[in-house]
Amino acid sequence: MHKMAKSHVVAKVPFVVSKLLVLLGILMATFTTTGAQVGVCYGTVANNLPPPREVISLYNQYNIKRMRLYGPNHDALEALRGSNIELMLGVENERLRDISSNQASADDWVQKNVVTYGNVNFKYIAVGNEIDAKGPLAPFVGPAMEKIHNAISRAGLANKIKVSTAVHPVILQESYPPSKGSFRQDYRPFLDPIIGFLVGNKSPLLLNMYPYFSFIYNRANIDLRYALFTSPSVVVQDGQSGYQNLFDALLDAHYSALEKAGGSSLRIVVSETGWPSAGGDGQVTTKENARIYNSNVIKHVKGGTPKRPGGSIETYIFAMFNENQKPGEKTENNFGLFYPSKNPVYPINFN
Repeated sequence: MHKMAKSHVVAKVPFVVSKLLVLLGILMATFTTTGAQVGVCYGTVANNLPPPREVISLYNQYNIKRMRLYGPNHDALEALRGSNIELMLGVENERLRDISSNQASADDWVQKNVVTYGNVNFKYIAVGNEIDAKGPLAPFVGPAMEKIHNAISRAGLANKIKVSTAVHPVILQESYPPSKGSFRQDYRPFLDPIIGFLVGNKSPLLLNMYPYFSFIYNRANIDLRYALFTSPSVVVQDGQSGYQNLFDALLDAHYSALEKAGGSSLRIVVSETGWPSAGGDGQVTTKENARIYNSNVIKHVKGGTPKRPGGSIETYIFAMFNENQKPGEKTENNFGLFYPSKNPVYPINFN
């Protein structure tokens, strides 16, 4: 399941903490339907969440058009039947070894979790989430992607469903300024086959990207406003490109790295981003900062970045609910837009 990742992108600017203006917002029953449509990750590491049918109803109530599921959840898949919600479905990390070496296992996984649900609007299959490029599962990701793609093709769905994997910024060797972005050389044996696969199949790279982590691990160098999209002017000038927020700088550092690794044609989908509303120091991890960040993400991704100004940035907010059984720091339990009661954690204007 989801594991938070630090980012190594550091903006060389003084750390300035200013009191952010409290912005009023009303929770609207819609995500914007023009420009980029923001999705929301449906994490389930909790013992007090509503039944999946109620969760799908909540997505529909708020007109959330995209969902990420981290593994086959058959009650959720049943509830998604006939809906217009676009789905990113994960292949569980623990299945990678078996699927990578056995086409029959890949065929079976696709048959049981995709083909069976013919009236569910699948968009992506994410083969693994944040696999350690030096860890024991790394050799299995590329081959598992190939075999899942083969199974999707055999099912006649290759034009509809794209196969990818979700990475995080630890893969970067250099990230500042964004134009200098490059992948770690010792990660290239892991990344290069994945990039080749994505290029060959015109699939996007999935990236879990959190300016929150960049900020808390680099407070001496990053202004909180730069992380929250509230800087009044350009913070980082990189040649002809000016960066007013860390989200764009992070994303463009990855685009620069892809260009240096044969992936210049690839598009990046931000498969996770978010800000915790509690569990930290009470100054950075607040409901207000979480509301400001996620509100600004929703508005910002309608357009591109300085490096890729054309088009929108497909983005998934983590997460739908606060999850009380996620391990690690207390912030891990507080990334949700909603409480398990289905009440919003904080007001956001999604319009």
